[in-house]
Formats: sequence, C-alpha cells, structure tokens
Amino acid sequence: MARIVMKFGGTSVADIDRIRNVARHVKREVDSGNEVAVVVSAMAGKTNELVGWTREASPMHDAREYDAIVASGEQVTAGLLAIVLQSMGVNARSWQGWQIPIKTDMTHGAARITDIDGSFLIKRFTEGQVAVIAGFQGISPENRISTLGRGGSDTSAVAIAAAVKADRCDIYTDVDGVYTTDPRVEPKARRMAKISFEEMLEMASLGAKVLQVRSVELAMVHKVRTFVRSSFEDPHAPGMGDPLNPPGTLICDEDEIVEQQVVTGIAFARDEAQISLRRVADRPGVSAAIFVPLAEEHINVDMIVQNVSEDGSKTDMTFTVPSGDMDKAVHALDKVKAEIGCDSIQSETGLAKISVIGTGMRSHAGVAATAFKALAEKGINIRAITTSEIKISILIDSAYTELAVRTLHSVYGLDKH
Repeated sequence: MARIVMKFGGTSVADIDRIRNVARHVKREVDSGNEVAVVVSAMAGKTNELVGWTREASPMHDAREYDAIVASGEQVTAGLLAIVLQSMGVNARSWQGWQIPIKTDMTHGAARITDIDGSFLIKRFTEGQVAVIAGFQGISPENRISTLGRGGSDTSAVAIAAAVKADRCDIYTDVDGVYTTDPRVEPKARRMAKISFEEMLEMASLGAKVLQVRSVELAMVHKVRTFVRSSFEDPHAPGMGDPLNPPGTLICDEDEIVEQQVVTGIAFARDEAQISLRRVADRPGVSAAIFVPLAEEHINVDMIVQNVSEDGSKTDMTFTVPSGDMDKAVHALDKVKAEIGCDSIQSETGLAKISVIGTGMRSHAGVAATAFKALAEKGINIRAITTSEIKISILIDSAYTELAVRTLHSVYGLDKH
C-alpha cells in the first residue's frame, strides 16, 4: 500500500466525460489499496473566463476579491469529481484550500505556501476516504482566500504530498512524460524514464511547459518523487497501476539515476529581446543603476554579457528580457540614462534562447565546444552565451530555433534509443 497524491490539470477535467475518466484513474489506485488525495485544476478555459469577468467588472479591482472569484473554478471541479467518485462507490469528499488549511502569505494572486497541516487528511486516509482538493488556492493570514498564481495547482499537489509524506506525487497532464525536447520541433525526441530535480528545474525555467517551476523547486527541497503521466491513457492499460514505476517520467533525486547522461535535454524559449547599453561608465554602482529600475518594474532579466573596457572608463552591457517587456525596459532605462552614463540604448526582438541541460556536464569537458562547433557548421550565429554547472544557454536569431534544436539534439545523441 502506498500514499499517493494525484494531480489533474485543466485539459484532463475539461468536461464531465473527462472528469469520469479521471475518476477511473483514481478508483484504480483506491482498488489497489492505496491512500489517495487528488488535486484538481479548474476545467480548461474557466480560469481565463473568470479573470475576464473580473477585469470587465473593473480594471482596477481588489486583488482579494480577484482571488475569491478565480479560486471558484477549482472548487467546481473538486465537487464534480467527488460526486462522480461517490457514484462509482468510492468514499470521497471535496476540500477547498482553506479547509485543510493550506496557509499562504498575503500576496494575493501570487501567494506562496507557508504551511500545510497534513494531520486532518491523514486521519481521513485511515478511514478510507479520498480527499479531492481544489488546487491553486489557500488561505491568507487575514482569513481571505488566496491563489498561488497561474499553474499553482502543481505547487499545491507537491506541497500536499510533502505535508502528508506521500510515497509519490503523480502529475497527470496531456502529455505522457518529459521529453528530451519538444516533439513538435524534433520528432525524434524521446520520453525520459527519469530526470533529476535539478535538470527538470532548468527545463521548466527555460521553456519546457510540462511542469510549473515552483512545483519542481518544492519537490526538490522536500525530495517528493514526482511522476509526470498522461490522463488520456486507458486507466487500466498494462503497467498503469505499477506501485513503483508507472508509465511516465520520474522526477527524482540525482542519486536514483544510475546511468547519468552528459546531456539530458534541449530546452528553448522564443520571443527573447536583447538590450544593449553602449559605452557605459565603468565604475562601481553602475550595474545596480541599470538593473534595480528593471527589478522595480518586475522585468525578468536573463542573459547578461559585459565587455571588458580597454581603458577602464567605458564598457558595453548587453542583456535579454522577454520580448513583451522590451518597451517597458527601454522606457525604465531612458529615465536613468544620465545616471548610467551611456552613449546609447539599443534594442532588438526576434531572438531565441536555446539551452543544453545535463548534470553529467559537471564531469565532462568539451560539452560547450561541441554545441558551438555544431551550430557554426549550420551557419547559425551566436549572439550571447551564459553557462552554469549543468546548463549552457545560447542566444540566436529566432528564425534558426528549430534548426538549432534539431542540430543539438542530434549532436549529443539524444535521438538514439
């Protein structure tokens, strides 16, 4: 017998038929003798509809009321799934975030979980009850409903798994696992049996949309073994009820992965913009003068490259931001141009970031050189490079994104089974 948290996203619960399919997945685990908690998202499209109504009511709305409105989508799904499970003979009840309670801070719309008391749920497990929990929500210190930000149901599921000391957390989605890269770009992409927390964190933060970044961080901190699985597979297909290794991708501690590849996957993000500050005064404090105003505008700065000045007086500074934030970033920098002491601010869109990821890179030389050589042979110009212990990120023109992904996927042997 195992204790399992199962999470189902919006496409998995998009209508009553799909909710019935989800219930069959849940019943399979219950019939296997497992203790089960289920975390659900709102039905596909419902959160967007609720957000739209809120903005239509008033563009300058109260964030606390916004949370009260958008959290209702998950409440509906939880109630519907509990009803379907009950009709199938499963002892189930729905829970809203505040009933558990999932305690959060006061940052409405993007709250962070501060504490979950799992004792109430554990008591219900011992009574044979399935907890169907509304994801994405909790309760703030002022006793108001709070939401965790888009994609927060993944975070809810991992946090609950940690709180009840679950044996694993199964994230059911519309794909059957984590792939070496996006199969829509590279048809030879392979589903991975296992990937480490660190690698998944890099993949998620660099463009892979399978899991929400905060949920991976939480899983890594609490060492919650997490499976990415497909809700669209037959609930009773061979292996679906395997207690140790069900079909999908296991995200786990690096120690669980015996044969570590040098490179695990290729991630990419389109719509990157590059901003270059020419002939910036090369003196202490100038970097703060550049990046503090951007941080105050909540602009996420990524790749940063600074050229060494010849005489120590002037330097060039180049960095990337999401394309949608470029105009806001340039406007913020224009205000402090005199303080920065730069000659000009140049900006350009239409760029993409390609990232090579793998914990095996720690102990292998020449990984970066292999990427640079392969891209050069394809005539792809590299605009900027940043590296970390397990990642190399390369900025290129967006038009070459698919060619670069396929080239790197092949040169590191990721297309070989």
